[in-house]
Amino acid sequence: MDELTELDLTAQAALVKAGQVVAEELLEAAIRRAEKTNPQVNAIIRPLHDEARREARAANKDSVFSGAPFLVKDLYCHMAGVPTTGASEITKDFVPDHDSQLMRRYRKAGLSTFGKTNLCEFGTLGTTEPKLFGPTRNPWDTSRSSGGSSGGAGAAVAAGIVPAAHGGDGAGSIRIPASCCGVFGLKPSRGRITLGPDLGDSTGGIVNEHVLSMTVRDSAALLDATRGAMAGDPYTAPPPERGYAEAAKSRPGRLRIAFSTTSLLGTHVDPECVNATFETAKLCESLGHEVVEASPQLDAETYRTYYKRFWAMTATRAITALARSRNVTPESLASGVEPFNKYLYGVGAGVTAADYLVDLNWFHGVGRIIATFLGDFDLWLTPTLGSPPPLLGHFDADIHGGEEVMERFLQFLAFTTFANMAGLPSMSVPVYWTSSGLPIGTQFTGRFNDEGTLFQLAAQLEEARPWTGRRPPVHAAA
Repeated sequence: MDELTELDLTAQAALVKAGQVVAEELLEAAIRRAEKTNPQVNAIIRPLHDEARREARAANKDSVFSGAPFLVKDLYCHMAGVPTTGASEITKDFVPDHDSQLMRRYRKAGLSTFGKTNLCEFGTLGTTEPKLFGPTRNPWDTSRSSGGSSGGAGAAVAAGIVPAAHGGDGAGSIRIPASCCGVFGLKPSRGRITLGPDLGDSTGGIVNEHVLSMTVRDSAALLDATRGAMAGDPYTAPPPERGYAEAAKSRPGRLRIAFSTTSLLGTHVDPECVNATFETAKLCESLGHEVVEASPQLDAETYRTYYKRFWAMTATRAITALARSRNVTPESLASGVEPFNKYLYGVGAGVTAADYLVDLNWFHGVGRIIATFLGDFDLWLTPTLGSPPPLLGHFDADIHGGEEVMERFLQFLAFTTFANMAGLPSMSVPVYWTSSGLPIGTQFTGRFNDEGTLFQLAAQLEEARPWTGRRPPVHAAA
């Protein structure tokens, strides 16, 4: 088991293809790792061992991942006959009768999904502390948040249960837990991976699906296996000129990288996050890249004001859609959600359709500002987050109230939301740890449809400053 813990999905699949192991052995080892480690972190909230055993037995060893074990987040990525709860009391009994298109692609790629991972209710917070399942704890310090909303995925990867796990990102929900848990996380360009058939436009096209992973090459190979639209999707990204796994094997030319450490929202940035960014900038310079201090110019106060309204629509849309499907009032359902989502619904219910469209158009303008800025640079380097992983309870609206939690949300997510609003690819890279042993990611945002450059630089950073050998105190191989 310890030997398999060291291997990423690509290496595990290679063992199966070479006839050295069978997929069932990989799966059983992952199940043992989960049984040993999950009680300490609460990353997996629904084991699917029997389902995965059937997948592993039937796996085509010539598929991309040859039956290797995998986990999916309990939101959006539907599995036929398996509840998708969204970590909410009001949707805990929802059982889809079909796979999402992304799930079909995971199956086709030869992944054996043996569990679903924890998240915050509806995916609307940067932490994973739902009342339905309890908090996911950070493997580096179990008193701290694993990030969110894909915190279960981040903790599972960091703790060595799996080398990669599915996540989703509407405001940073892949990059936030990647930063908090010391793993690699990339949000693709808008439309790169379909949300179909159940979702098309999820609140202005801000939501993207992909994975958190220990290695860059796994992330690249998984994006190769899952990219592409469904017919009728409202957003699509053009196919890349070459595969992402191939891109990750090559090194970039000399890149021109802008970097900034000041929050464009006017919020406080923890000195450790600033230090992490400077260290990463120096590392990029040592690798031969040009690094220039620069950032796009945005109206911080207007962004904050409009974003609070806009983000409220995520919970409002979900509650309203569910109420319509049940032929009940949204207010009756909103009474049963957690305090922060109740707060968001209260804000969102007061937003008119005209206000939403005007706000969305303004954010499209922000996207053009950032895209124009990136016309002069290959990448934009910033902290991933405004602070290190916070203590559990930091975002508890029961204690602090919804308005205060929204302010804390904006301070924590001071750098991640721009890529979602602009539809740009963005990644968090784990090259920095604090003196107390907490991981802090640094973020690179690229041009639309240019995930290839991000993978190239990430692989170069991974080689220069390896992170896969770092183990948190809670780890399957400990």
